[in-house]
Parts: sequence; structure tokens; C-alpha cells
Amino acid sequence: MAGHSKFANIKHRKGAQDKKRSALFSKLSREITVAAKMGLPDPDMNPRLRLAVNTALKQSMPKDNIKKAIDKASASEGEDYEEIRYEGYGPNGVALIIEALSDNRNRTATSVRTILSKNGGNLGSSGAVAHSFDRLGLIEYKADGLSEEKVLEAAMEAGADDIQSDEETHSIWTEADQLHEVASALEKTLGEPETAKLAWRPHMETEVEGKDADQLVRLIEALEDDDDVQTVWGNYTFSDAELERLGQAD
Repeated sequence: MAGHSKFANIKHRKGAQDKKRSALFSKLSREITVAAKMGLPDPDMNPRLRLAVNTALKQSMPKDNIKKAIDKASASEGEDYEEIRYEGYGPNGVALIIEALSDNRNRTATSVRTILSKNGGNLGSSGAVAHSFDRLGLIEYKADGLSEEKVLEAAMEAGADDIQSDEETHSIWTEADQLHEVASALEKTLGEPETAKLAWRPHMETEVEGKDADQLVRLIEALEDDDDVQTVWGNYTFSDAELERLGQAD
């Protein structure tokens, strides 16, 4: 989804992930444990766990940490996390879907609501914005060394539904229940993807600029800093000029 990808690029340029690696590993560990508890503790037999482990490896998470997270699930240790989805709005009416893993629903709801209200947003009811998105599988490859034509051909052969390419990323979309199958087929042709995950793709995008863009970035950063929040999706997009400005901002 364009908005999420562009925000990830902003974070990369600002070095936010390097500064918050410990928090990132904590979120990845939580996802691995939940995935392992929901199925078999073997990534080869559990598509969700395989995606979680691959994501962790891409973020340079130590293999020992990954093993501990899987073992934690196998031993039925630790908290029982619940998957929760919040829907709301940001500056300029941007629609947001906030995915969380929490062991305390009341705590997480209060935190999400507070972050939204302090940063120009508000929490909506269940279903308030989800109807404006499609739940799909998203597989991403770095554009370096891979032409759009080669990726398009491989995606069509793998059974993907759509592909979007820009200077940095090839984004391949598929039906949610086909994500693992398509990702495995693409891996044989194009190599291991940068990411493969379930995503929310908006039907239409809202371009955000100026003060609204600054406030939106602060809002999403604050949400992603919350321990319980795993992913934030939105229907926002930035112009190239705005993206460059945001990437240079402190």
C-alpha cells in the first residue's frame, strides 16, 4: 500500500528503525510467538510463522531470539496475546487501520485513542474505514537489479493479481489466502522477497501535504512506538516533493 511504503521510506531516511531496534525486536518476537501458538511451531508447516520469521531475519534479528520466541509458544509460556484491529482517522480525514497484539484490550484501546486525539486524529467504530480497503497479500522486492518487466512476468506466472513499481520497490498484490503460495513461487524465480505479509490496500488515496503531513507522520510514529501496535495502514499518499521534505525533517 502506497502510503505505508512511503512512510517506511521516510523512517528509513531518518534512521528511526536503527534507533528503536530493541522495540522492533520485541514486536517481531510477539508476532512470532503468536504465529507459533496458532499453528505448528515449524515455519515450513506454518505459513504465518514462516512470514514472521522471514521478516525478523530481514530486520537482522538474531536467530537465537527467533528460536526463543518459537520455544516460548511451544512451552505455552508468557502472555496470551489477542489480535485487535482499530479503525480511525488522522489529519485531513486520512483513514487508518491499526493492528495490535495485546494482552490487555482496555489498556491498548485507551492508548490508541489517546495517541490519536493528541495528534489530530480520532478513533472510529469497528468497520468505520475497513470498507474503504481490501485485505490482500503483499510481496515486495527492492527495485535494484530487478526490472519491472521481469517482475511482472514472474508475478503473472505465480498467479499474482497486480504489480506496482517505483524507483525503490516492486509491490506485488495477491488474494490474502494465496499469499504463501504466490510468495513461494516468486521466491523460486526472483529470490527471497524483502517482505511478504497481509496488508490493507485502500480503494482511493488521499494526498497529504504541509502541516497535515507533518502531523500525520508524528501520529503514525507515536502509534508505532506503542508496544502493542504492530502495524499502521492508511489511505494517505505524498507527492515526491513532500516526501523529500518529510525525509529531511528532524
